[in-house]
Amino acid sequence: MQNEHRSGCPINLTLEVLGDSWSLLVVRDLMFGNRRHFRELLGNSEEGIASNILVSRLQRLVAAGMISRRQDATHKQKAIYSLTEPAIQLVPLLVQMGAWGCRHLPVNEELALRAQLLEEGGPDLWNRFMDELRSVHLGARHPRGPSVRERLHTAYQAASKNRIKSSPRARASARRSL
Repeated sequence: MQNEHRSGCPINLTLEVLGDSWSLLVVRDLMFGNRRHFRELLGNSEEGIASNILVSRLQRLVAAGMISRRQDATHKQKAIYSLTEPAIQLVPLLVQMGAWGCRHLPVNEELALRAQLLEEGGPDLWNRFMDELRSVHLGARHPRGPSVRERLHTAYQAASKNRIKSSPRARASARRSL
């Protein structure tokens, strides 16, 4: 019997699940974009994922237990994808990846805004966001207080609408709303 993993190293094992070119982006779109259907994931991908690649990644993520798939009761040919608890627990990792990218790479300011706001909000904000994700994806009780997702989305929409490139004033305004 051959071991199906290269090694038992936790970084290796994580990379075996999430280390390809698209898996984390699919998780990101489910997490931050609330894209729950195939067509939403396909049509709204900033990176332009191909349909065959998306099918493959969704299947891999379901098999790995990172997302779940169920039929949409409103449409027989549609499925709804949801994050599982292990995927929800990726929030701090994704925040740190976004923060690193903002510091070291030529990011698009509009797309970087959510990453910056989450990094600045720290672990308390991440935990509130994870609680919201548990409510949406796992059916947990909805947390009280202002919605982190809505505030991140509002900040992104405002930046997109106004095409704000790097306005410290706009970022300060978005931070105050969190």
